[in-house]
Amino acid sequence: MTQDSGNAAREPHSPSRRKELLAFLILAFGIWPIVAVGVVGGYGFLVWMWQIVFGPPGPPGG
Repeated sequence: MTQDSGNAAREPHSPSRRKELLAFLILAFGIWPIVAVGVVGGYGFLVWMWQIVFGPPGPPGG
């Protein structure tokens, strides 16, 4: 074994680790919250349009 074989794995601030951490932070706090808001907003819009066309849920008024 050479001395260099274990040093790259133990180095805490390697460039690939920084890129991975940056990608995680962008996904966790940037992209996924926007996607989540879009999905919930889209579902709300779908329900709203459904109720405009077919009326609100519940027993028919009589």
